[in-house]
Amino acid sequence: MTVTRMLKTFAASARSQLMAEVEARLMAVLSPASTEREEFPGAIKALEERIRRHGGDAAGRQRVAEEQAYVWFNRIIALRFMDANGYTSPALVSPDGGATVGQPAVLAAAKRGEFDPQVFTRPDLAERIASLLNGAITSSAPQEEAYGLLLSAYCAYWSRTLPFMFAPDGDYTTLLMPADMLADSSVRAQAVRALTAEACRNVEVIGWLYQFYIAERKAEVFAGFRKRQKAGAAEIPAATQLFTPDWIVRYLVENSVGRLWMLNHPDSHLIDQMAYYIQPADGEVDFLRITEPEQLTVMDPCCGSGHILTYAFDLLYTIYEEEGYAPSEIPTLILTHNLYGTEIDPRAAALAAFALMMKARACQRRFLRKPIQPHIRVIEPVEFNATELNQLAGTEDDTQAGRYLWQSFIHADVLGSLIAPDVAALPGAKERLASITSDTLDISGLHSRAEQVVAQAEYLSRSYAVVATNPPYMGSSNMGQVLSSWVKKHHPQAKSDLFAAFIERCLKLADAEHGLVSMITMQAWMFLGSFEKLRRHILRDVPPVTMLHLGERAFDSIGGEVVSTTAFVLEQGRSADKACEYIRTVPGNSEAEKEHLLRDALTDASDLRFSARPHTLLALPGARLAYWLSPAMTRAFTMGKPLGEVAAPKQGLATADNARFLRQWFEVSRSRTCFNSDSRETAAASGAKWFPHLKGGKFRKWWGNQDYVINWEHDGAELWDFRPRSVIRNPDSYFKPAISWSRLSNGDIGFRLSSCGFIENDKSPFIVSDSSNQVLLSLLNSSTTNHLMAALAPTIMFEIGQLSELPLFYNNESNHIPIVGSSTASKLIHLFQNDWNAYETSWNFQTSPLIQRTRSGGSLQDALERWWQDSLCAAREAQALEIENNRYWAEIYSLQDEVPIKVPLNRVSLTSNPYFRYAPNKGSARTDEEYLHLFTVDAIRDLISYGVGCLFGRYSLDVPGPILANQGSSIQDFLEIVPQPTFTPDEDGVIPITSGEWFTDDIVTRFRSFLASAFGKEHLEANLRLIEDSLSKSLREYFVKDFYKDHCRRYSNRPIYWMVSSRPDNKASFQALIYLHRYTSDTLNTVLGDYLREFQAKLRAEIGHLERSKTAADQKRADAHRKALTECEDYERDILFPLASRRLSIDLDDGVLVNYLRFGEALQEIPTIEKKRRDVQTWTWPTHQLTSEDGVKWLKP
Repeated sequence: MTVTRMLKTFAASARSQLMAEVEARLMAVLSPASTEREEFPGAIKALEERIRRHGGDAAGRQRVAEEQAYVWFNRIIALRFMDANGYTSPALVSPDGGATVGQPAVLAAAKRGEFDPQVFTRPDLAERIASLLNGAITSSAPQEEAYGLLLSAYCAYWSRTLPFMFAPDGDYTTLLMPADMLADSSVRAQAVRALTAEACRNVEVIGWLYQFYIAERKAEVFAGFRKRQKAGAAEIPAATQLFTPDWIVRYLVENSVGRLWMLNHPDSHLIDQMAYYIQPADGEVDFLRITEPEQLTVMDPCCGSGHILTYAFDLLYTIYEEEGYAPSEIPTLILTHNLYGTEIDPRAAALAAFALMMKARACQRRFLRKPIQPHIRVIEPVEFNATELNQLAGTEDDTQAGRYLWQSFIHADVLGSLIAPDVAALPGAKERLASITSDTLDISGLHSRAEQVVAQAEYLSRSYAVVATNPPYMGSSNMGQVLSSWVKKHHPQAKSDLFAAFIERCLKLADAEHGLVSMITMQAWMFLGSFEKLRRHILRDVPPVTMLHLGERAFDSIGGEVVSTTAFVLEQGRSADKACEYIRTVPGNSEAEKEHLLRDALTDASDLRFSARPHTLLALPGARLAYWLSPAMTRAFTMGKPLGEVAAPKQGLATADNARFLRQWFEVSRSRTCFNSDSRETAAASGAKWFPHLKGGKFRKWWGNQDYVINWEHDGAELWDFRPRSVIRNPDSYFKPAISWSRLSNGDIGFRLSSCGFIENDKSPFIVSDSSNQVLLSLLNSSTTNHLMAALAPTIMFEIGQLSELPLFYNNESNHIPIVGSSTASKLIHLFQNDWNAYETSWNFQTSPLIQRTRSGGSLQDALERWWQDSLCAAREAQALEIENNRYWAEIYSLQDEVPIKVPLNRVSLTSNPYFRYAPNKGSARTDEEYLHLFTVDAIRDLISYGVGCLFGRYSLDVPGPILANQGSSIQDFLEIVPQPTFTPDEDGVIPITSGEWFTDDIVTRFRSFLASAFGKEHLEANLRLIEDSLSKSLREYFVKDFYKDHCRRYSNRPIYWMVSSRPDNKASFQALIYLHRYTSDTLNTVLGDYLREFQAKLRAEIGHLERSKTAADQKRADAHRKALTECEDYERDILFPLASRRLSIDLDDGVLVNYLRFGEALQEIPTIEKKRRDVQTWTWPTHQLTSEDGVKWLKP
């Protein structure tokens, strides 16, 4: 197990264990008869007050238990860190001699009668411990009790030096010490094993533990966000904590603290230890003057566990040392003059202060004997009533500023260092406080609270040479009311996210004369329209000096692509004419890769290093920080005409309740759907309820992702009535031919043409255009557009505002977009349209591609080979056309040397293209034989699905497209359309699926007949062998075990064929398929009377036959049949018969989700549907609402 994994496991385990143990102690000490009430009444009173402040009762106790569990976690890891580094003697939580197993050294010393007189100032305490250990005092757990007293004494001793971490004797936190600290399973013992001596060499380990400890709480908070809960004081610390990797911290500090020192002292050797320093260009003359180290003040207003400050300590130590200061003085000087931090989480602040103290101790052995306390300040809420305010500020009108200052920190536990105290009012407040005696303000702790306000205001009102931080990230939608109102009022340009508000706040904290702000934040402010004003302010007034653009995956500890970041240094008053150095590590897929790219860019010539002037960026659309743009790209943006002025992109509607208003097209009756309306008027006149609806979808170009329909009956009357929840945008553009795309896309963006008839969703923005649609689509799907959009939308979101700024080049004479040979786009659209319609999940599907490629006398193998070759041919044709398209537009924009022209075959987004459909994960590869195998297996599965459709009459070998696709369709309806079918569908619409040949018309028999009809009887056995070889199992085994899973997957868990099943899984003894569109209120009675009961009768007969046999094999088969019979009898009695008796009717408009759940236990369980049962039961809009009568026996509570 790696050190990181071991620490993560330990921290997660320690949290749950400590919370349980501390809660148990809390209940014990608060019990009416506890000895603690008698011995420590003051501590008990303080504890009860703390619970009251946290809401009282169970909620308050829970909050205090969580808080104190964290306190004890900090104490245990702090003691372990000091033990491992030899700062304690004897070791307090660790065994002697560096061992990781055994009793703590301090307990062993106590057994030898060794007690430090500086710690045990009360003789009776040492005597009690000794008596417990020698048996003079009787105790049920003498060693545990003795160790608890030892630990309490040392915590009180260390509280004199480290008051932020430990508490004096008699403090209520001591009463909550976890019990059984000597057990091998205790958090103390776990800490010793996890925090190895090697891990404790670097105080950075404290920060990692902080992040890992609160990870579970962070997950809880984010789960609340998904339920639309907002972040308040209790949630913000966990929600916004993110430990900054060491190399990013070094970049931030070296290019701010280090930069200022090097600019002022160009001959300094400090540069030799700064591996991530970007040297400024020659001729830098405007910078903050720093003549001596004490002037180099550093503030981290969101200091967390102190990682940035501890590295700043290292650089400052070198600076002081180089300037000739005595090593014994340097730690005290740094903590006195240079480093400042604020934090709203007291526990994180304690770790930051501890980390700095440990830094100082590592540099100066005697530091802890006469320490200086670090300038780490918890910004805590303080509030005064009217009487108290009058005492502090007076009642005159001219004291309003002072009154405001005193009340600045009411919501400090939410706002923290965002609070900007009135600098002008602070001197008056200090004078007022000094003029009033402590006695006067002693009521209710008024004096101490007043001092607290002044101290906090001083931290937040002074200027610092460097402000360096990793601020909290939180979108406005997750902010509680206090925080949301604050950022809207005080940071209107940055209100979209908390990190942006902190950019503005940090600029206020930095020295106005070229002070530096060094931060890592989300990259959104560089590009999104909501940050444009902030961006322009930064580029004009406080331009970047350097920027390390990290992009996704800069934090391995959180994984994924949720956080895309950038690290940067801003300079107050810097000229917008001065270039900024940018390093782009976005291509790196991990911390390690990104760090490697940074090192390469700093040491060698690199194509990931750029230089750009703020003036140039200000000229780009939205002033986006697209620093990597070449002159040709810049020319495109400055000379091209924005797309929005030619064909404005638009946003579609948002239903606010997709379950109610949207369906997959195959869920509902085709007769209730209109696919070709060209206007709202024709749609209303059609009488249809459902209309095609574009909803984005996965990456695909040119045509496709046409899966949904929307309820727009009577011109959308129900949706109009659903306002203001629903938002109906641009309705006059509905049903017109358009180009659409997926607003959320992880990678390249794909644009698709849609013909008339569609209504677009807000997840699928669109462009309504004229006859030049195909030309515009050609441009949009080119690598040139992809390259340009990387500047406009570098995140995973592609918004209409961003696309509106795409520059179009016009022919100056005709004032039109240059016309590419229209055949390129037309051919691509045709290829992708045919590809989309080759699969039965398209509403324009006609027939199986294998049936289509069957020639007279030909076999399934022949058809399969032709489908494979046709698919490869289409993919390569599309590849060549896309290359041609890329080349054309690259030449139009003069970008042929910058944008990729070639298109890899695995990026040609045809479903039938095996190299795209089965593309392996990055770093993996497949052989052509593997691609062929995967293609073959899916083609066979598709054929089986089509064959089952023919069995039910959904499809016919004689007539293309769906036949029976309306509610209540019957065999008579089929025969009216196909009077003399080559293959006749099942008459009653029930097809049994059993593990043996129990029915003459079961699914295997019927499918064999289909194969014979489709490919000829002469090829039947060869075709069956091919199918079974491809599936690697018999046809019967596939139908019993796999078909239904494949069907649910194919139809996005909204199946149109339903599996009536005597068990909820695929191991049922009895199964039968029914077709949703042929269902009637008699269908279940048909299943019951004609199939289930017949099956039971056959089982009984077979059991009787086997019972007459004497062989062990027959007896075993008889036992299996008896088990199956019992299963079927129970199923009939408890489930199917009662349900069939109800003669349930359904309405396809309700959708599969509602209808499937109404049949409960009668059908095979689909987990993704079943887990929605409780939600669906609350819906009132379905024609047939889901009720408790539709419950299921096996549903978990």
